[in-house]
Amino acid sequence: MHKAINWATNKTDSMKLKYLKQTISLLGLSLLLFACSSTRHFDQSQIDTKALYGAEPTDTSNIGQKQWKEIFTDAQLQALIAEGIQNNLDIRTAQLNVEAAEAYFSQSKASFFPNLSLGIKSNSAHNPETLYPNSARNQQYFQWGAEASWELDIWGKMRSAKRAAYAELMYSKTGVQAVQTRLVANIAGAYYNLLALDEQLRISQESLQNNIRIAETMKLLKESGKVNGAAIAQSEAARYAVELSIPELQQKIREAENAMNFLLGRTTSIIPRSTLPKQSDVPWISVGVPSQLLENRPDVVQAQYDVIQAYEMVNNAKSYFFPALNLTASAGFAASDLSLLLDPTAFAANFVAGLTAPIFNKRGNTTRLKVSKVQREQSLIHLRGTLLTAGQEVNNALFAYQTAQQKKDLRSKQVQSLETAVSMTRELLNYGTANYTEVLTAQEKLLAAQLGVVNDRAQQLAAQVSLYRALGGGWK
Repeated sequence: MHKAINWATNKTDSMKLKYLKQTISLLGLSLLLFACSSTRHFDQSQIDTKALYGAEPTDTSNIGQKQWKEIFTDAQLQALIAEGIQNNLDIRTAQLNVEAAEAYFSQSKASFFPNLSLGIKSNSAHNPETLYPNSARNQQYFQWGAEASWELDIWGKMRSAKRAAYAELMYSKTGVQAVQTRLVANIAGAYYNLLALDEQLRISQESLQNNIRIAETMKLLKESGKVNGAAIAQSEAARYAVELSIPELQQKIREAENAMNFLLGRTTSIIPRSTLPKQSDVPWISVGVPSQLLENRPDVVQAQYDVIQAYEMVNNAKSYFFPALNLTASAGFAASDLSLLLDPTAFAANFVAGLTAPIFNKRGNTTRLKVSKVQREQSLIHLRGTLLTAGQEVNNALFAYQTAQQKKDLRSKQVQSLETAVSMTRELLNYGTANYTEVLTAQEKLLAAQLGVVNDRAQQLAAQVSLYRALGGGWK
């Protein structure tokens, strides 16, 4: 009878233990499924790029996908761009940011492994007699050994942190591309500006020589009684007006060279360069489709990695609400006498497995989750703003290019007409049938038109550079 009761009791206890294990397993499975269902990742297909360029284009050819050597064919400009990429200070800073991000990413991968420490210590204690009346009050022992602790990544806390660190790493690497894109555009733009200043200086110097000849002509005509002293004074004033513009242009050229040297990461020196008339246009202009910005333009790609990181930090914050499973193990030797510290009987080992669930931690987990969700929304807004800015820059550059193309033909016709007018008024002045002011006015208008041709050409080249950069060109 007694054995039967014991058997029944043991069977009941066994059933209770089995039921308890099943309950814990179901509870753990439920928590795991809930954790997986609450995990969300960034989906690029959710990004709307329609109408960024206005009417939706269908041609996928895109100058932003070309290497910068295919766009900028001037050999001297290519050499300057290559030098800038090698030596520019902003590029170097961005590369150092990548090195820091790589270190953090390596740390995130190491978090999957247990912590391991090795130590040795000596402990001495003087205990009160009220607590140790019948034992030694002075105690001393020595200890050395190893200890390991490991948190199992059940809910994906470390996995989401690793994905966030990887997104930060890619953000930094794309940052180098963004800096290079701006740098290539800045060097090309500064180069074309320098060539435009050279051309303006050349035209102004030619105009000065023409004005000097006009002033000499006025003196001869005065001797023959065809003009008066006012004509000489007016012609000389026009000459000095042009001559005054030459030092200003020379100063602008020096400042432009200094700016270029800074981009190249070097001290002040003469910039080797070609001439504006020798510059060729991009063979074809095509902006592709807006969705290509998601892959081509570095700041848009950066904004996407920022969103990816924000999503993973939300997942990471959610994992703090679930129990953490920690394993701790230690092994070593301990003895009250230093000479016995290596004795086999002094060996001790310990293993602990603990499941800790958060109950109240001063709103730490709640605040972490709330802030991470806010930052996720901010990153999404930033991505949308970056896309809108990219679309605006593409539209502006394309319109500037088209405007420069339209002005080019009209300006050429204007220059031809003014050259004819200058030639005819000079000839009529020699015959005494034209007023000297007509000659001076025609010469001034011709100079303004010639400088306008240079500005139009510089605007056209600058628009090509801006469009190339706006489409994400320059980093490949």
